[in-house]
Parts: sequence; C-alpha cells; structure tokens
Amino acid sequence: MKKFIFAALVIAGFSLAQNANAQVRININIGNQPAWGPVGYDYARYYYLPEYNVYYDVAREQFIYPNRRSWVYGRSLPASYGRVNLYNTYKVVVNRNYEPYRDNSRDIQSYNRYRSAHGQAVIRDSREYKYYESKHHPKHKEWNNGRNNNNRDRDYVRRGRR
Repeated sequence: MKKFIFAALVIAGFSLAQNANAQVRININIGNQPAWGPVGYDYARYYYLPEYNVYYDVAREQFIYPNRRSWVYGRSLPASYGRVNLYNTYKVVVNRNYEPYRDNSRDIQSYNRYRSAHGQAVIRDSREYKYYESKHHPKHKEWNNGRNNNNRDRDYVRRGRR
C-alpha cells in the first residue's frame, strides 16, 4: 500500500511540474502590428487612440469605436471621424485579455493628456531590424530575405557542407 501511495505522489508531482512549464508563454507579434503602430513593443493586443477615443485590435486588424450605446468593429473608421492620420496621432498600447472598451472611462481619464500629442515614433520609420518583420514596413523584404538566407545557411551547415 505504501508503494502505491508513493507512486501516486510521484506521478502527481510530475504532472504538476509539466503543467507549470506549459504555462510559460512569450508573446511577440511584431509581424502583425501595423506600420503606424508605436515602436518599443514586441507585443501589442490593442492600441488606444486618445485623440479619437477608439481602439484598434491588432490581431483582427479592426478598429473598435463607439456607436450610440454600443461598440462596433470595423476595418476602417466611419466618415464621421474625418481624415485620421494614424501615423501622426498618439497610440497607447493596451494589453488586456478582454474587450478594451470595458475600461474606456478609465482610459479617457488616464490618457486624455495625449489627445493633442503628435510625433510618436512609428514602426514604418524605425531602423531597428526587428521591426522589418512587420509586413507593412518598407524594408520587410530585407527581413524576409535575411530570414530565408539564414534558413538556407543553417540547412547547409546541418548537411556538413560548410
């Protein structure tokens, strides 16, 4: 009986250890971020644009904006917003595991001072190589070619030809 209990404890210990390792996660989504997104972030779930009080869902590539008493998802902002220069307006990175607009009143209060802020560095203008991964960056082809060359070199070495 003691052997059975000991074996059960050992198995339980291993399963708990495996679960703990499975929960370590690193999020990087530079390749999905739009060219007008701010630099300095390897991961961004949403952007909040205080000047317009709208959100942008990076994964869905859609804006989230208020429409009467609800929030609406759309590929672009309605004409009522006028001409929005996404490269010039300030963006706040918001990483939440729920709809960002649920905390909209807090976001308005926290980020209202950025409503008229302009000149934030954007991915399109960055010269950091990691941002070339963004499919909208002007030098994305360099990143893609470099990645393919690295893979070819690695395969060449693996076959013992280098």
